[in-house]
Amino acid sequence: MATPVGNPSALGAYVLPGRVSDPTVAVGQAQMAEHLGLSTVWISERYGTKDLGVLGGAIAQATSNVKISSGVAHFLFRHPLVLSSMAMTMQALSGGRFMLGVGRSVGPMWKAVGLPSMTNQALIDCADIYRTLCAGGKVRYDGPAGKFPSLRLGDVPDVTPPPILLAAIGPKTLDIAGRHFDGVILHPFLTTDAVRRAVHAVKAGAEAAGRDPDTLKVYATVVVAPDLTDDQELAVVGGRAVTYYQIPDFGELLASVNGWDVAELQRFRAQPMLAGIRGSADNLFTKDQLGEVSRSLPAQWLQEGAAIGSAGACAQRLHEYLAAGADEIIIHGAIPDLLGPTLQHFNA
Repeated sequence: MATPVGNPSALGAYVLPGRVSDPTVAVGQAQMAEHLGLSTVWISERYGTKDLGVLGGAIAQATSNVKISSGVAHFLFRHPLVLSSMAMTMQALSGGRFMLGVGRSVGPMWKAVGLPSMTNQALIDCADIYRTLCAGGKVRYDGPAGKFPSLRLGDVPDVTPPPILLAAIGPKTLDIAGRHFDGVILHPFLTTDAVRRAVHAVKAGAEAAGRDPDTLKVYATVVVAPDLTDDQELAVVGGRAVTYYQIPDFGELLASVNGWDVAELQRFRAQPMLAGIRGSADNLFTKDQLGEVSRSLPAQWLQEGAAIGSAGACAQRLHEYLAAGADEIIIHGAIPDLLGPTLQHFNA
């Protein structure tokens, strides 16, 4: 069952949201999240400044109670031995507070890094390999996830292996999350209705696999922009939306699960600034530039897929996402240091 609304433990927040050049501030942000009573700090891995193992280890030693999770890392970017070793070491360092959030990403990303695209079966097999290694077992595997003749961790700490969460949008991936993972991370810019449908799909997948659906946790990611000027709000919310909707196929998937007209994306992507972009737009433009580009998106998409306006209005939106069936909200866009007024309204 979802955590009752009004409880700050039903909320988590990203540290270092977006592009950063100084990762050191993540520790202070994590400490503030714990001080505010948030349940989880989330690390969005970005290679160069936001390494999961380094940041997670630092945060684990600077905090005492808050959980730590990736949102998200990727199977196969790290060898299974390296990934499971990092996860178990993190679990031991944190006193059992770590969760591993993974995603399948998109085809162009895998092509760019020279790795095969992540298939559904590879996702499932990677999770099984990870669990076996974390439990101290031996892996002999040859399949879609790779070829591993003989894998085993040399030393396994006496802690429970960290749960694995799967980032999902579409029905097939939601079903896989319900059948094979410990929870699901829902993508930003889903409406509350889309979250409600996603929760149903995950629970149905768990039931079909003979699992207890109440043991799975649903984490809904919501971009939150409280008490900002119109230009600031557009940069935070609109700029983040551009990075998702500009990706071919991915943008269509996100719009379709919300029941929106995907034809709007043709007009949006016709802007000169987006012509010929490969990869993510936030690697090329500032937040303000992305905010201007987002003016070509329907205003409804930003209003119904995020929490914007006053701190009170943002708090109400968080309540609505919890009422839609989410167990915890992952606050994106606003760092923990800026959430005080919103949390006061949320807890009132």
